[in-house]
Amino acid sequence: MIIIVHKEAHKLNHLQQRSAKQRHWLIFSLLLAITLLASACGNNTSKGSAANTGNATEALPASQQPEQTVEPAAFKTVTTINGEIKIPVKPKRIVAEEYLGSLIALDTIPVGAPGLTLENMYFKEALAGIADTGTYGKMSPEKILELEPDLIISGMADSYEALSQIAPTIIVPYGDLKNTHEELTYFGKLLGKEQEAKDWLAQYDKRIAEAKAKVDAVIPADATFSILEHGDKATWAYGDNFGRGGQPVYQALGRKPPAGVAKEIMEKQWAEISAEMLNKYAGDYLIVTDNEQTVQDYKDDPIWGSLPAVKNDHIYVWKEGKSWYYDPIAVLSQTEELAAWLTAGQK
Repeated sequence: MIIIVHKEAHKLNHLQQRSAKQRHWLIFSLLLAITLLASACGNNTSKGSAANTGNATEALPASQQPEQTVEPAAFKTVTTINGEIKIPVKPKRIVAEEYLGSLIALDTIPVGAPGLTLENMYFKEALAGIADTGTYGKMSPEKILELEPDLIISGMADSYEALSQIAPTIIVPYGDLKNTHEELTYFGKLLGKEQEAKDWLAQYDKRIAEAKAKVDAVIPADATFSILEHGDKATWAYGDNFGRGGQPVYQALGRKPPAGVAKEIMEKQWAEISAEMLNKYAGDYLIVTDNEQTVQDYKDDPIWGSLPAVKNDHIYVWKEGKSWYYDPIAVLSQTEELAAWLTAGQK
């Protein structure tokens, strides 16, 4: 019995040693296979990358490998009423509360603008599909955020704090840019479109000169012009940088207001006048904004009808939707419109 056990133990020991040797060679074989496979994959990947890029730089020494550089973001710093502000050199997503006419003249269409500006008849078609950012003067921050702008342009100084939290914001207060040339030149430089601004202004000057020459040929040089807006309770007189026709009449056509009120309205840019004061502010020609009354209504009015300009049919009446806007595109169109009226057999 003892002998049998001994033999069986010896046999078991032999089998265990044989099994261990087999496991050893099996593990070694597996490790060798994995190593060869990894090496093959590495070579194929390297060769594949070189083939795909056409640039087998892996064969070059480290000292000759090309440097990988990351282009810095293209920004520039501009000086504004709120200090120096960093803006994109070529902004792609502009929200504009103001100055849309200049942007469009420079072939720059914003992604958003307030509803009132989107109704500008002089370039309304160019803004089709542009997002409405809310009330003019009180744009909705939530709506602007959704548009992810990279630049915001406004004329409202008190809106800077809120808007600048969304994107770089340029505030150009109303009236700071005195005429079409100043406005186009400013935004041409801001947007890196100086040449486009020069080209547009060259065509603008040509058309304005043609309109002015036609008017000068038929209207005496000393004839005075008044820019008025008539409402239910009051009438206002305006200067050369407040819309209603002031820019085309006083700037483009070079005409003058009555001497007795010229300094007041040009410095203050507006004056509220009563019916009793109307005669003092009324020039030889009247350009009147009125959404309700017509030329005939003015002729029939006992006070207005007594004015020499109305008696001589030297009164032009247009609605707010045509006279309020004062951007470069609007001014050009308004100038040609008024020139056509002034040269159409006026007395």
